[in-house]
Parts: sequence; C-alpha cells; structure tokens
Amino acid sequence: MGTVGAIAKVGFSIRVTGQEHIPRRGGALLAYNHVSVIDAIFVALPAVRRDRIVRCFALSQDFERPMMGRALRWLGQIPIRRGAGAWDPLEEMAGVIREGWLGGIAPEGTVGTGEDLLPIQKGPARIALLAGCPVIPVGLWGPQRRFPKAGIHLRAPVRPPLGVAFGPPIQAEGDPKHRPDVQALTDRLGQALREQVEIARRLAPEPA
Repeated sequence: MGTVGAIAKVGFSIRVTGQEHIPRRGGALLAYNHVSVIDAIFVALPAVRRDRIVRCFALSQDFERPMMGRALRWLGQIPIRRGAGAWDPLEEMAGVIREGWLGGIAPEGTVGTGEDLLPIQKGPARIALLAGCPVIPVGLWGPQRRFPKAGIHLRAPVRPPLGVAFGPPIQAEGDPKHRPDVQALTDRLGQALREQVEIARRLAPEPA
C-alpha cells in the first residue's frame, strides 16, 4: 500500500476517527458506504497502520491484467466471477475471514452519490453470520469530490478533505439462512453505517 497510500495522501487531506475499532488480530468484516470507485483504498489505509490487510472482492478478469493483476494478488484480494452462484462469493469471503483476515465490502453494492445510502444488501450480514465474525461499520465522505461515480472531477479543490469513521463492532448472531436473523443484522448495520457516515461528513466539511 506504500505507493497507493502516498498518492492518496497527496490527493486528499485524510482525517480518520475510530481506527481503534479495527482489531489487531482475528477476522472481521469492514462494511463501508460506497461513494467512489476508490473507497476501498481509504478503508484499507488505516488498517495498514494497525498492521492489517483488508481483502475485498475484485472481478476475476481484473486479475488477468498485467499490472492490476499483480497488484490485486499482492494485496491478497479475492477474485469473483460474473455469474457465480449466489452463495459462492459469500462463502469465499467468510472462509477468508475465518482464517483471521479482515474482509471489506460495500453493503450498497454499487457506487452512489453519497447524499443518501442506497438500500443495504443482505450479503454482508450473511457473510458475517457464516464467518461468525463482527461487522465494523465504516463511514466515508470525500472520495467523490475527486473521483465521483461519473468519473474524475478535474476541477476538484487541491487536497479536498476526506473523512473516514470506524464504528464499534456489531456482533453477528444467528443463522445465515434464517431470514429474520439476516434482516435483523442488516438493519443494525444500516443504522450504524448511517451514523458513521454522518461522523465522516463532519470530519470532511465542504472546502471553502
């Protein structure tokens, strides 16, 4: 993450809170709101400072690209195939977390504008229940000022503020195939994620 981290710090003024909630050891799932295609970088950087690597999903075809593939393999990211069975990627991530790694996922499933959270998908809850691991809500605000959903914002302010807020872990209890258990954890995650996004927004007010 050295070169990537350096680039990120040059591009943004990064402010982080709650990174003590990232466990020093053992598996956990970091669940973050999705405002930019580069969100995972800003979730991973504070984890690296605690000597942890966050493993996220990446499309399998990206592993076949020379430079990107090497980077993804070096970072230990998890290949996911288009058209894979509904449970296959969830079980893959859960297995990685059971081995003691940190997993990363965007519960909204796609990049939004950030103004409001998109509907929270049930995949993160199922992963946490499969792995028997805590979920750590992570609020992000600011990546979209330079890299919004529409593409690179060439007129972005110099080093715009970017906030990252890690919340207390949510314990996963229940059966991953029991809908009420999955829905209950999904609802708790959604509420916690909204709270952390608000904290991240206060960390990264609009540039003057």
